[in-house]
Amino acid sequence: MTDQTSSAKTFHHVGLRTKEPQPGESFIAPTRVWVSNPNRHDQRIEYLRYEPDSPIAEEFMEAPHIAYAVDDLEPHLAGKDLYLAPFDVGEPPFATVAFTREHGLFVEYMVFRPGRAWHDE
Repeated sequence: MTDQTSSAKTFHHVGLRTKEPQPGESFIAPTRVWVSNPNRHDQRIEYLRYEPDSPIAEEFMEAPHIAYAVDDLEPHLAGKDLYLAPFDVGEPPFATVAFTREHGLFVEYMVFRPGRAWHDE
């Protein structure tokens, strides 16, 4: 049984595709995508700009995703359709993330390292 604390989630951002470079982009090597910092956007939007050789499927690239900060990935992944298995983001890593597909929507769960918020924070 999972307790309420370990399964809590907090809205973090909405991810949307762009084909134009964005100010302050950071590169995510495992998915070959450039991302903007949603902490610097009034509506908490992360823009994603994919490299031509990104291994990510077009259906994911074209769909928005919603992201949540969590303390532990496991309770949020258990029994769900896992789209991208957990991987570390940043050099050095600032978070471990995973993506699921829930009710037709892509959902990102993010566990941040202590004292870290984003690539450049």
